[in-house]
Amino acid sequence: MSTGARFRLLVFCFALLCISSATAEDKPNQKLDREFQSAEAQYDAGHFVDAATQLERLLPSAPQSFEIHELLGLVYAAESEDAKAQKHLEIAVRLKPDSAVARTNLAANLTHSGKLDLAEAQLRKALALAPRDFDANHNLADFYLQSNKIADALPLLEQAQRINPSSYNNSYDLALAFFLTGKSADARQLIQSIMAQKNTGELHNLLGQIEEKDGRYLQAANEFQIAAQMDPSEDNLFTLGSELLLHRTYEPAIEVFQLASQRYPKSPRLLIGLGMALYSRGNYEESIKSLLAAADLDPTDARCYLFLSKSYLSSPNQADDVIQRFRRYSELQPNNALAQYYYAVSLWKGKRLEETSVDFHAVEALLQKSIALDGTLADAHLQLGILYADQHESAKSLPEYQRALELNPNLPDAHYRLGQYYVRVGQKDQAQKEFTVYQQLQAQHMAAVDKERAEVQQFVYSAKPASVTKP
Repeated sequence: MSTGARFRLLVFCFALLCISSATAEDKPNQKLDREFQSAEAQYDAGHFVDAATQLERLLPSAPQSFEIHELLGLVYAAESEDAKAQKHLEIAVRLKPDSAVARTNLAANLTHSGKLDLAEAQLRKALALAPRDFDANHNLADFYLQSNKIADALPLLEQAQRINPSSYNNSYDLALAFFLTGKSADARQLIQSIMAQKNTGELHNLLGQIEEKDGRYLQAANEFQIAAQMDPSEDNLFTLGSELLLHRTYEPAIEVFQLASQRYPKSPRLLIGLGMALYSRGNYEESIKSLLAAADLDPTDARCYLFLSKSYLSSPNQADDVIQRFRRYSELQPNNALAQYYYAVSLWKGKRLEETSVDFHAVEALLQKSIALDGTLADAHLQLGILYADQHESAKSLPEYQRALELNPNLPDAHYRLGQYYVRVGQKDQAQKEFTVYQQLQAQHMAAVDKERAEVQQFVYSAKPASVTKP
């Protein structure tokens, strides 16, 4: 039943309650009824200020009216005046405690105010009042989905599905809940059933996620492509591009991200995806341009700086632009160890390539700050050791190399630099051991590829909508 229809029914009830046997009271009651209907019409038309004014004027004449308090609460909720809305919706519940609808409206207000425990209690009471009601089951299930309590939502969605199997929204939510709880076969079957009645892009997107989780890459890519064709939303295009990127299908991924970023030029994650795809393809300069654009759209988004640093180290021809972005990031995130590290390395490597003077003291201070913020950053210790070695301070470089390897024994450059140190101090056997390890690590190319794929995967899942990141 629509809001307008429900309130028309309430108006009728309200009018009946106001009828008095005394003929003298007919005209005042009729006036109240007309004013309430006018306020309802203003609410339905979206004129919330006018509706509130009329209802507040009515309230002294009928202070115990459930209908006035209920509508006034909804009006204030529509204006995002949560405290006022809660006051009137709570009164409505007290006046009619057996109204599941009233409790649901109060729950919606409490949820919006962040009072989740109180909201859940009201939704549970609404369900207890109407256990066979579709809305009561679906609303509590939706609350649990939003709270990431998927196991709690599932039986409620199944009950709602039995009550009304034709509801698209509930069917989709149930398929999603099946997927998120590992019931891929049930999810797939339900999706195919829904598609027979209503074929949508989001269903193909969800089916693609199921196929991807089951390791059926070609089927997943096909579903994501259909979803993007049916509904070229930012989410669907990002998902398709990410799927191609995850499985190293770089040229198609680049094409998708390019088209998507043209359609949604203000989306940082699409530009980051494009930058990562270009980097993976070896097109470092274009990758840097894309990642710089992403950094400008959202300077605090940490996800782009890892691949910006990688692309920059592979092709540091845009030093000034990159350094400026890393400087800004370090200033915006003064307590972020990686931000300080990235700025230090960009400042050092870029200026060194340009054969201009490097401010070693500034670089050293940034690296030391990075380590002070997070002593577990192996790369920061390694770079500080290299910096000391370049300034002929070998004794200071040794503990930095050793600490870097304690934190990450699989750093090839740390073994190589430590080997160089041992050569300089005449410990040839120790040097040879380090060079041997270095060569072995360099030979393990697939490990590096897997590490890069893990980094791509981390970005992809962190940038997806919440509903698809839970597996």
